[in-house]
This record gives sequence, C-alpha cells and structure tokens, in this order.
Amino acid sequence: MTLETLVGSTLAGYAVKGKVGEGGTSTVFRAEHPLHGVVALKVLREKLQHDKTAVARFLREAQFGARVEHPNIVRTLDYGQAEGERYFLALEWANGELLEKYAERSGPLSCKEVAAILSQICSAVQAAHDAGIVHRDLKPENLMIDPETGRVMLLDFGIAADTETTPEQRLTRQGFFVGTLMYVAPEALSGELVGPSADQYSLATIAYFLLAGALPYSGKTPRELFSQLLTQPPTPLQGARPGLSIPSAVEDVVMRGLARQPADRFPSAHVFGDAFMDAVTRPEAVGRPFSSGAFPTTASVDLPPEETSLFGRLKGIFRPGPR
Repeated sequence: MTLETLVGSTLAGYAVKGKVGEGGTSTVFRAEHPLHGVVALKVLREKLQHDKTAVARFLREAQFGARVEHPNIVRTLDYGQAEGERYFLALEWANGELLEKYAERSGPLSCKEVAAILSQICSAVQAAHDAGIVHRDLKPENLMIDPETGRVMLLDFGIAADTETTPEQRLTRQGFFVGTLMYVAPEALSGELVGPSADQYSLATIAYFLLAGALPYSGKTPRELFSQLLTQPPTPLQGARPGLSIPSAVEDVVMRGLARQPADRFPSAHVFGDAFMDAVTRPEAVGRPFSSGAFPTTASVDLPPEETSLFGRLKGIFRPGPR
C-alpha cells in the first residue's frame, strides 16, 4: 500500500482520515485512535524506509519529542515501525493556526501580546534545553497559536540536536548548517554544533518580527543574508520600520538576544523571557508598537529535504478541530 492510498485504512491502530501535507521526507495525515483521539500521523516516505540516515533522523525526532513534556510542546504520543516496515510518528493534534499566519492576519502585535506569546515559547524551549536538546529551527512556522485561548504550541523537533552528541554521532555532514537562514544564529553558519544560546537568538528574532513586522536583516537572497549575518550587526529594532515606536527597555532585551557572540546574550532562554516580560511591564511599555499595516509575507530559506523538518516547511497544515 502506498502513502497515497493510506487514507481510509488503518496503520498501527490509527484510522487514517485524510492527508494534511507532505514534505521531502514524510507525509502527515489526520488520524483517529481509540486511546489518543485525533492525532497528526507522520509517516516516513517509502523511498526512505531503507535509508539508514533518514530512519535515524526520523526516530531521533520522535525520541526527542518523547523526552520533553511541557504544556506548550506538542506531545509525542506514539512512534515505531508498523506493518510493512513503515515508520510512523503520532503527535498531539494542535488547534489553531501557525504563528506566522496569525501575525500576518493580525498585523503588528503589542508589546503585551508578544510578551504573552514569547513567555510560553521560552518556557517550552527551556524545558527542551533542560532535557539536553537544542531545537535549532525555532521560527513562526514551527509554532501554533490558538487565537481563542492564546495558547502557543511548539510543533517540531525535526532537526533538533542532543547537547551530548559527539562528532561521530552527527547526522548532519560537517560544514553544513541546519535551520532557516532568517532565524538562525550566526555561529550556526559554520556547520558546527550549536548550544542553547543559538535558540535564544532565534527567539529574539521571533520577538523582533512580531513587534516590527520585519526581520533584523534585510537580505533578499540567501547569499546576501548569509553575508549580512557574518559581517553586519542587526538593524536596531527601533529602526526596523518607519514610524515604529518601541520602548527602549524592550528594544534592549531583544537586541541583546541578537548579540553576535553567544556569551553576550542572556544566560538562558528562561532568563531572556523573564527579561522581556519585565521590560514590557514597565510603565513606558504600553500600547501598540505600530499603528497600522500588516506584516509582510516572509519566505523561509530552507535546506534540502534531508535537512528540513516537515512541520516547519508546511504552512497551515493544521486546522481547528476536535482534540
């Protein structure tokens, strides 16, 4: 049975109801299970079933997800190898919409709303760091927000890395970086293993984008962005767009998170999140940072299929539904 014909069948006890999306390595289905209810069922593509690296990366994603339990991280419910040697991963179904879509639809967000969103993401990322996992691909496309409740969920550990990984255990070739260029920390560009502070850089970039509707670097091509990340400081948040008004305390926190040297950033994702919240609650940090207009659409500069994660590359694959 091919992946295209899985809809209407049962795989490892999951009744496959419909196809949600697909990427270079996996296909995602909406499925139902007697115990887990509605889930996102991720299935490794047939051509990769016997690719040792692809299988190892797929199973590593499942294992990382299972290692971290947090209210703002989509739970890994089940994974393994079903009948016919088919590898699968069952994930908690997340209601809402991708944070990228929410930002584009809602326009620039107030400091207060960004603080509420960022505090949840920082808490989730800190839990991953405490479990010895660096995410390496934090971006609005990998985050889900439920507009009704304000709850934010981290979706994906597809290219995460263990902080204890040795060079011999790496699945990414030496000299090749992973992640999305617009959100990746400068130190990741060398292809070396990065630490938790690289995730903090990505968190600061997300905060910058939500507040300003722009990104810290203006490069239009991967080559230009790559060069700017290596040689130029980020655009100050206050100067991201004409008419933008950001309290200085908030800008200071974001720009410190974007420091070129990891040692110049905050000690942890948790400390960064707390510093941002503290800056926002100061008297001068009120109102909306930008009076009108919408976010520009941003296109991810993704890696080849073998180095990317499915959920981060698909946009709008989850829709509100039962849990």
